Amino acid sequence: MNSSNIFKLAGLIVGIVFLNIVILSPGLIGVEIGGASAFQTAFGITLLIISILIVLYGSYIWVIKVPVVTPVRDIQTHEDYIIALSHYKNEKALKKDILLALDQLDRMEKRKDTFADVLSQRFDPAELSYKRFNSVIHEVEQLFYLNIKGILNKLSVFNASEFPIFTGQQTARQFSEKIVQQKTKLYHEYLAYVTGYLEANEEILLKLDKLLLEISLLGSTDYREIEEMPCMKEIDALINQTKYYK
Repeated sequence: MNSSNIFKLAGLIVGIVFLNIVILSPGLIGVEIGGASAFQTAFGITLLIISILIVLYGSYIWVIKVPVVTPVRDIQTHEDYIIALSHYKNEKALKKDILLALDQLDRMEKRKDTFADVLSQRFDPAELSYKRFNSVIHEVEQLFYLNIKGILNKLSVFNASEFPIFTGQQTARQFSEKIVQQKTKLYHEYLAYVTGYLEANEEILLKLDKLLLEISLLGSTDYREIEEMPCMKEIDALINQTKYYK
């Protein structure tokens, strides 16, 4: 159960209670149920019924209803990735990794905005140099999101709620030592995959920072000089290597 949804529901209930107090209290608006005015009685009863329905609906949406998780293969936009990752952020064993992945997503968006600003100031969109940088940044972004998708693929087939069993924190004593060791090994293998993808994305962000620095130090806009930039070569190698493995 998502703790943020519980706070939303609590806030809704407090708001509904406050509204009913204001409308039904004699010292305030003073709508009286069962008094001389049939209109006030009808209005008061309607208000109570609507209040109950709103609370029930909020309870269903935020507490009872199971959120629909988009299949990993259908994830397309930046927001889709945030929603998909957020589905796992309340899992204790994954919390730090998921928060880091969400932070990386945010930093990637900021890098893209920075590159767009720097390139528009330094180059003309019609120049080969501009197109070259733009193409590289796009391909690196695709690689970055491919790594996020790799994380989601691993998490979608591995039940995080069983992590405490794998680490021997809850019911490991009910199983043989061999089973516990195998489960623990599998647990660490999955976490190693997640960590590997996070490290790969951190490297991508670092390379983009280096590329920004190299662009700021670039003496000219000559296309041949751009191809010889150390970080451009590193990024090209990374992209080509990834294409090979894909």
